[in-house]
Amino acid sequence: MSRVSAPIAEILLAGPRGFCAGVERAIDIVELALSVCRPPVYVRKEIVHNRLVVETLRTQGAIFVDELREVPDDATVIFSAHGISPEVRHEAERRRLRVIDATCPLVTKVHLEAVRYARENYSIVLIGHQDHDEVIGTLGEAPERIHVIASAGQVEKLDVPDPEKIAYLTQTTLSVDDTRDVIEALRRRFPKIVGPSRDDICYATQNRQAAVKRLADDVDLLLVIGSANSSNAIRLVEVARTAGTRAHLINDVGDIRPEWLVGARRIGLTAGASTPEVLVTEAVAALRRDGVSVREVHVVEEDVRFALPPELAHMAGERGMTLPARTSMRQSI
Repeated sequence: MSRVSAPIAEILLAGPRGFCAGVERAIDIVELALSVCRPPVYVRKEIVHNRLVVETLRTQGAIFVDELREVPDDATVIFSAHGISPEVRHEAERRRLRVIDATCPLVTKVHLEAVRYARENYSIVLIGHQDHDEVIGTLGEAPERIHVIASAGQVEKLDVPDPEKIAYLTQTTLSVDDTRDVIEALRRRFPKIVGPSRDDICYATQNRQAAVKRLADDVDLLLVIGSANSSNAIRLVEVARTAGTRAHLINDVGDIRPEWLVGARRIGLTAGASTPEVLVTEAVAALRRDGVSVREVHVVEEDVRFALPPELAHMAGERGMTLPARTSMRQSI
């Protein structure tokens, strides 16, 4: 989109927005693997759900595939941030692939909870979207025990062998409000239901949704920058619309439609947890004209970092290289 002529007075930037610690870690893992592993380096699925991120890493040498059968035996393969099922892990072991696991630690937490509940003979309700990579991976931990639902309306249709032996888990990128409604419906139907000691919805998802709620009453239009297959970005649009604010999901500045801007004096901008900050910068540049102010609205500061996987450090050690203990706090790609 070229510079626009809408009478915009102010642009409000949500804070926090964009990359979370799990995404930063996953991108760092691919970049470091490209520097310490002998090529080729394969990545199963999109490392994170963002086209620019994937294309940038592809130009650096990463080879993205949908399934392990596309990876040659004995090659290096990175698992995406969304997690994998045990079946995929076992296939990699059987074929002697050199594996680097970029699964977000917060997703790994949900997997471990699923394994624990399954071992204790619980029926498990996984709140999430059946076709999302994260849910597919978690479901694989105990497919015979896990029931996937996405809404409170599906609770009444659940059929479990023992209503007093039931637990729930959630996809990490859901709407906090929608998940609360589902959990309340579960508790009404199954009073003995148990859940994780800590909320499964990740800190970054909650913080970005809180920032959107803060902006919603102050803007005429909210633009959420993120990919169409990014669950957390889609949820940000839903949160804004639930608050009564016009909102649209855009992949980049080229998706902005001039008719959206009609009558929009104050525009809010945010970005999903897989979105590089450069896309926000480009949107601001396209929308900003003389006299248009830009203001950051922060609800919380984030300083979370995650450790790199030990297998990556081991591979670096084989080549006499030393890696940082934790990931960087990047702003762009």
